[in-house]
Amino acid sequence: MELRPLGSTGIQVSPLGLGTVKFGRNQQVKYPKAFEIPDDARMVHILEVARELGINLLDTAPAYGTAQERLGKLMPGPRDSWVIVSKVGEIFENGRSRFDFSHAYTRTVVEQSLKALNTDYLDCVLIHSDGDDLRILEQEGALDALRELKEKGLIRAHGMSSKTVEGGLRVVRDMDLVMATANLEYADERPVLEAAHEQHKGVLIKKGLMSGHVQGREGVRTAMEHVFSLPGVSSMIVGTIDEGHLRQNAALAETLT
Repeated sequence: MELRPLGSTGIQVSPLGLGTVKFGRNQQVKYPKAFEIPDDARMVHILEVARELGINLLDTAPAYGTAQERLGKLMPGPRDSWVIVSKVGEIFENGRSRFDFSHAYTRTVVEQSLKALNTDYLDCVLIHSDGDDLRILEQEGALDALRELKEKGLIRAHGMSSKTVEGGLRVVRDMDLVMATANLEYADERPVLEAAHEQHKGVLIKKGLMSGHVQGREGVRTAMEHVFSLPGVSSMIVGTIDEGHLRQNAALAETLT
């Protein structure tokens, strides 16, 4: 796959990114079928296949159970061959999510992620919204904390996994990239994608396959074709621990981008 610019960050990403929630968490996830978390050997194999296929973008988060710690130990190849996108804000404990967008906690979480992932920098850190995007950006300390961490070189870019059009537009104005939802059944956030395209900001797409509810090669092809036709899209995040699905998704992405 030919790499694409992540807006004006200077970071180059594969059009297909690998979501890693299934590497560390199988509770309270929105996939259609239950699954077992892969053992170390299977996880390494999936990562090696991803790298073989030209995928360099890994999407992870502290809220993904043990995913970050496992990536820190098992991620193959040199660190700079991967683009790691992590998150702040969501805390998953005892089968439930809660949120903390304070300045102090944001800094703490980034420091913990650096340690867990065995790296001295993160390529991107996104605020994982609880749905009240504007309040988080205007009244909480996460945005200022991420700006400071970027100035110190601990992160290369910042953004938000937003949930509203108003919030997404503010992210495009004030941050480096936005993660937005787009799929065949949901187009509400298209104005965010258009604004990001106009302002040369990065765009990551989540739920493009509706959390695994899009099934079959033709269904996936149609869904991907739609996502990659949207303005400004840098990469589409798809989570899988199935080698066949990974190869199919990569082959489709390669023909559509």
